[in-house]
Amino acid sequence: MSATPHADFGRVRVYFGEKNGKYPDGNQVVVRGADTLAAFDTPLVAERIGEALESAELVVLGHVHEDHMAGLHRLPTAKVYAHERDVEAARSWDGLAAHYGLSGSVKDAMHEKIRREFHYVARPDAIAYRDGDSWDLGRTRVRATHMPGHTAGHCVLVAEPDGVAFIGDIDLSGFGPYYGDASSDLGAFRRSLARLPELEAKVWITSHHRGVYDDREAFLDALRAYAAKIDERSERLLAMLRERPRTLDELAEARLLYPADHEEVWVLDAERRTIAQHLDELIGQDRVDADDEGRYHAR
Repeated sequence: MSATPHADFGRVRVYFGEKNGKYPDGNQVVVRGADTLAAFDTPLVAERIGEALESAELVVLGHVHEDHMAGLHRLPTAKVYAHERDVEAARSWDGLAAHYGLSGSVKDAMHEKIRREFHYVARPDAIAYRDGDSWDLGRTRVRATHMPGHTAGHCVLVAEPDGVAFIGDIDLSGFGPYYGDASSDLGAFRRSLARLPELEAKVWITSHHRGVYDDREAFLDALRAYAAKIDERSERLLAMLRERPRTLDELAEARLLYPADHEEVWVLDAERRTIAQHLDELIGQDRVDADDEGRYHAR
């Protein structure tokens, strides 16, 4: 038995990463059917659970990001599935870089970072799946429900009949939703959060931070607090614009998501994309105007 902390829910086992799967780690879910062992994603904790992961014949990626592919190098012969809107990001580095939306000066640095820190390997053999697709593992089935926003192809994976939902990077963290990639969509994220409670489940597992919820009311409370972060960001952005009109670059430098001392190669790209989506919403709500010189003004 693995020494890595874990919990069991019927045929589903979750191995907890460092600090309950806090990024850069994550929580590893495996589902043992009568015929097939399947893994949901492969975060860094996959490096520490040995045979419990390496005997998996099937990997279903709930979405494609570096921290969810970190253990794929340990499964060279497993079938790997990704949603059709994320699959090109799994198949090649160029696809992943486009998925992130990296600016030219950042692309090479990010490639080196994820190879060094996340054992990154592309999977040109990745197979596309669609919303509603399922995998029969023998006496249990995995079903994918498309819930985009974090990425274009982000899905919730439910193990049936145990009713265990892997909700991935709808991670219910105090940080709040992340939609800072080229493949992200703030409006889609809002709609996915509204739909998530409709999914039939008894247990909800996040990729990061929170780990497991097995009480529906606690899950719904956490979901409400998580969703509220989006509007809190809009209000902070309006407060910044009330101080003075600013360009998108000036807003990104001032930071909406991350502290000023948080330095990663992708941070400014993520800030720009996140802020731009909030600005589009606020303009549509007649709460912000843009002038001919690219400055944004609060109304």
